[in-house]
Amino acid sequence: MKLRPIVLAAAGLIALAGAQAQDSKSAGSQDPLEMQRARAAWLAAKANKTYYAPQFDLGALPHYQPAAPLKGTIRQWGSNYLADSNLAKYLEEGFRKFHPEVKFEDQLKSTFIGMASLYMDRADVAAMGRKATWEETQAFQRVLESQPVEIAMATGSLDIPGWTWALTPVLHKDNPLSKLTLEQLDGIFGAARDGGWMGNTWDASQARGPEKNLRTWGQLGLTGEWADKPIHVYAYNLNYHFPRDFAEKVMGGGYKWNENLREFSNAAAPDGKNLISAGDLLIKALSDDKYGISYTSIKYLNDKTKTVPLARTAQGPFLMPTLQTVQARTYPLTREVYFYTFQRPGQQMNPLVKEYLRFVLSREGQEAVQRDAKYLPMTAEFAAEQRAKLDAGGKAAKAEGG
Repeated sequence: MKLRPIVLAAAGLIALAGAQAQDSKSAGSQDPLEMQRARAAWLAAKANKTYYAPQFDLGALPHYQPAAPLKGTIRQWGSNYLADSNLAKYLEEGFRKFHPEVKFEDQLKSTFIGMASLYMDRADVAAMGRKATWEETQAFQRVLESQPVEIAMATGSLDIPGWTWALTPVLHKDNPLSKLTLEQLDGIFGAARDGGWMGNTWDASQARGPEKNLRTWGQLGLTGEWADKPIHVYAYNLNYHFPRDFAEKVMGGGYKWNENLREFSNAAAPDGKNLISAGDLLIKALSDDKYGISYTSIKYLNDKTKTVPLARTAQGPFLMPTLQTVQARTYPLTREVYFYTFQRPGQQMNPLVKEYLRFVLSREGQEAVQRDAKYLPMTAEFAAEQRAKLDAGGKAAKAEGG
């Protein structure tokens, strides 16, 4: 089935929202400044909203135990989602209960400015709603001749737009497929490759050949009318960060995509106050194509689409995306939110920054995440992994300097 033009899909979405669109111009603006203003209005409505009731037992997380009160200033740049909610406020106020003479200077405008703020020495901590990209880590390495210290500070949300929601495969409701694995998603969305990037390290072990491409539904075990039907692939514009996260978790960091992939981008609605989400647009296209597949958030599902249980391997377990499976990090396409910092070669990490990150990884820090109720608090195991990375970074810098 031929895909309707994206303009028509957008117009259909606007009509559903009640806009009085009559021609292609009403499909929404792609002007970047109009989109930015619409995005700001869209975010303002979410700032104080809580999306889940406190329900996760954080008792296994250690309490924050400061060695002694510290003083100084922490310069924090990066993701606007900490400031477009109460999370930055809750974390900073919580830390200052133990260290009242600490000040924060925040420039929380966008993840895009995070890494540059570190290597240009404008910030001590970069808040980022995703992993640093190849370009960002490469620039950091060129300037500081080292790698950034990467610490996950929360688990992404289940389904809150903007707050690093879990990635979810989406099918037409008429599709008889009942489950999927990450390898199958790689076969559907990816292509033959020579390796993949983990940060700015090339990993040739992630290579695979064209024999693992999945281009018909029959290759996934469907029979009858489905056996020879091509798989129509819909996805986010490849400049967005969703494809980067998907590629890392599904395609081993490879970035060679299905040659027939159709891309969707956000647009500003004609009223200038609402954002027409790429997620809505690709779901609209998928609703009209029973041979299609996409990935997005479960938030965007409608009565013509569905998701199916997902597993890391064919051995399972196959799980649906729920608040519980995402917070527990058992759902395979759960995502993370990060703090990045740095250590200059031969020096130890800034002790004030290290102490703040210790607080974020404590029970008190994760209680602040749960209180804000957008991102999800870390499990004790995941937080312990991050504390080990934090400690290893300090030891590595000391050893190098010695």
